Amino acid sequence: MRIISYESFGNASDVLHLSEQELPSPQAGEVCVELAYSGVNPSDVKARAGSRPGVTTPPFPRIVPHSDGAGIISAVGPGVDTARIGERVWIWNGQWQRAFGTAASHIVLPAEQAVTLPDKVSFETGAILGIPGLTAAHTVFGGGEIAGQTVVIHGGAGTVGYLAIQLAKWGGATVIATAHGAGVTRCEAAGADVVLDYKADDLSDQILAANNGNLIPRIIEVEFGQNIATDTAVIAPNGTIAAYGSALNMTPTLPFYPLLFKAVTLDIVLIYLLGKAERIHAIDRLHDALADGALKCPVQDVFDLKDTALAHETVEAGGRAGAILIDVTA
Repeated sequence: MRIISYESFGNASDVLHLSEQELPSPQAGEVCVELAYSGVNPSDVKARAGSRPGVTTPPFPRIVPHSDGAGIISAVGPGVDTARIGERVWIWNGQWQRAFGTAASHIVLPAEQAVTLPDKVSFETGAILGIPGLTAAHTVFGGGEIAGQTVVIHGGAGTVGYLAIQLAKWGGATVIATAHGAGVTRCEAAGADVVLDYKADDLSDQILAANNGNLIPRIIEVEFGQNIATDTAVIAPNGTIAAYGSALNMTPTLPFYPLLFKAVTLDIVLIYLLGKAERIHAIDRLHDALADGALKCPVQDVFDLKDTALAHETVEAGGRAGAILIDVTA
């Protein structure tokens, strides 16, 4: 099998290398997936660069990166129904707490982490459903149904935000998104009812005005530390801030008293650790939206496996208008 791997942290072009290794056999409860595409996420890039707080050395001697991917089950281990051989699947947590992820021609992993890919859904879309798709679905629907509510989605032009806008609209919510520059048009294309500039000095006032002066019951947050003051001002009593990122301010100061007297729920989302029931619910929401034709997963660039370093650099550059994928067959 062909793999991309690294043994030390560093720049993508310095540490990522293409090589061959023997294809492992699936053990009890496992499947082997012949991959078509691998998805590259910011978390994969940060892990390879060694930029996660407190992590100074790679957790394994050799790491094949990436948690997301899609392909076909080519073999199964003991205890797994042989009828799954030939099944189209998408992958979640491919490299979470494991050495070998999806930047390879094949991956062996627990059978439950290879989810049946619905008919007519492409492998390209399947490779986006893991981290971005599940994060969007859980942040939108993790507190229950949202029909008739107003949802604020900060950073709606990002991959998670773009998917969240579509899911929230499909779920019957009014969507207020924030973006800047070209991201405004992207949010509008996703279906947002209102798009506001996140750099506006009076953003909280604009959010409330867009909601007829009413407070917001659910906020989906990509920059928790940066936006906590705005979110505190506009969140409704018993509302939820579902935060999945805070890159610009990793040590925010919380205005506890105003949050307390609104009884706000802070839902800090790390999709890798989603409980089984919550994950199944998010998967079902994604599949239902796809079946209804309500969810599109744009792809900006597809790189050959040998060019994985370029894919990482593209993610690091930011400002993307779609997902970055690796064609692991090329």
